[in-house]
Amino acid sequence: MTDRIVVINPNSTEAVTTAMDRALDPLRIAGGPEIVSVTNPDGPPGIECQAHVDDVSRDIRAIVRTHEAEASAFVIACFSDPGIHAARESTARPVFGIAESGLLTALALGSKAGIVAILSRSIPRHMRYVRALGLESRLAGDRAIELGVVALSDEAKTFGRMVEVGEALRDRDGADVLVLGCAGMARYRERLAEAVGIPVVDPTQAAVGMAITAIRLGRATSGVAAAAE
Repeated sequence: MTDRIVVINPNSTEAVTTAMDRALDPLRIAGGPEIVSVTNPDGPPGIECQAHVDDVSRDIRAIVRTHEAEASAFVIACFSDPGIHAARESTARPVFGIAESGLLTALALGSKAGIVAILSRSIPRHMRYVRALGLESRLAGDRAIELGVVALSDEAKTFGRMVEVGEALRDRDGADVLVLGCAGMARYRERLAEAVGIPVVDPTQAAVGMAITAIRLGRATSGVAAAAE
């Protein structure tokens, strides 16, 4: 079976899936796993509150079950990592959440991470998860650009706000690395890093990178075990 990573966009906005998938092109390498991005047709246009997070968890489990036979790993591409623990219980494949992966990657690149959120109401949800992950002491701050998921397609407005928030996280909060707090921000990562002068992590790229490593090292470990037998 060809190795395949299934990246799940829990919302129903195809434009988010398209932008997110395009940002994964650098990880599509010869001999590497196939990367397939899918949209949750039953989700809201954006995951913007706790109710959305709770509601899509069942959808994510259903998508995992649908793709189980063909997938080597799954990525849940929403910064709240909705349904991640239930998804991990429902499949033998590794499941990566972009918030967990993005924060862990950022903290390998800097001492204090700043989160660029979409809306202020997302921040309490982020903070609950950061505390659950035990990473609160390494978080510099979490600031919102105050644009919803669908509004991220307005490139000029979105990028301008991202620069403002990124500079505030850097200068006021002491962040030396930034994490994008939404999969729909992927297209802005390189420009934002250049504008603010510190590393910027796209969490979906981070999660897919971890999935690739897990698949490749898992295959290598299986080969060693087989040789030993």
